[in-house]
Amino acid sequence: MTIHPETRVGHVHLKVADLDRAIAFYSGILGFDVTQRYGAQAAFLSAGGYHHHIGLNTWDSLGGSPPPPGHTGLYHSAFLFPDRKSLAQVLKRLVEAGYPLTGATDHGVSEALYLDDPDGNGVELYRDRPEADWPRDADGSLKMITKRLDVQALLAEAD
Repeated sequence: MTIHPETRVGHVHLKVADLDRAIAFYSGILGFDVTQRYGAQAAFLSAGGYHHHIGLNTWDSLGGSPPPPGHTGLYHSAFLFPDRKSLAQVLKRLVEAGYPLTGATDHGVSEALYLDDPDGNGVELYRDRPEADWPRDADGSLKMITKRLDVQALLAEAD
């Protein structure tokens, strides 16, 4: 049995220590819209008017700390941007806010920026290349790569 091919990840819901700080990151820097807020305990954010792509709450985590290294948990959430320019624009906002990246990688199939949100949750911001441009072996199998992304070249496309 396989999952239906049109199944998509609907949203990610994160436990955060400080709701306002998390909203400042996901909305103020990344640009997601706050669609609903439940006082100081929870908020929903989205892109393009969807009810929510990101849920944030402090129900069990108010003032908490990230899990220590070596423990299970979320590796990262990934947000797909429609094109290189929109990825460049979010990179520009990160740079202007002085928000650090933890990595930037060209995977052949995609270009990705990596960072941690204020609660230590990994975040990937990426754009896919057209499938016709994906690297493939001689037999046609997908051959993803991991090489350094030229961040300055990407940033130059922000305007």
